[in-house]
Amino acid sequence: MAKMRLGVIDYIDSAHYLPGHGKCGRVHGHTYKIEVIIEGEVRENGMVIDFYDLKKGIKETLQEYDHMLLNDILEFPSSEHLCLHIHSRLSEKFGFPLLVRIWEGEGKWCEMDNFS
Repeated sequence: MAKMRLGVIDYIDSAHYLPGHGKCGRVHGHTYKIEVIIEGEVRENGMVIDFYDLKKGIKETLQEYDHMLLNDILEFPSSEHLCLHIHSRLSEKFGFPLLVRIWEGEGKWCEMDNFS
């Protein structure tokens, strides 16, 4: 069967501060755009994974971060550490190679993947 990539975009609103950073050392918030792309073989049912199951699993994971002070979850809640944390959680949940791209507001993003 063919290898494919499927993607889902979701959003969270969260607050954070970056300890020791000048401007970003104060509590402030962002709307984060979260892109998740998984990679897998198309199975006999014609799908890599049902979009319903993919979206549900992503939404359940992102609820842990939505409307939260990210400093309560991460020691240093930079976009990079948030991306790493979410990537780890989704990798455990789905077991597929995946990419997570975090947009911090408009025009700023970071990403992590474990594609081969």
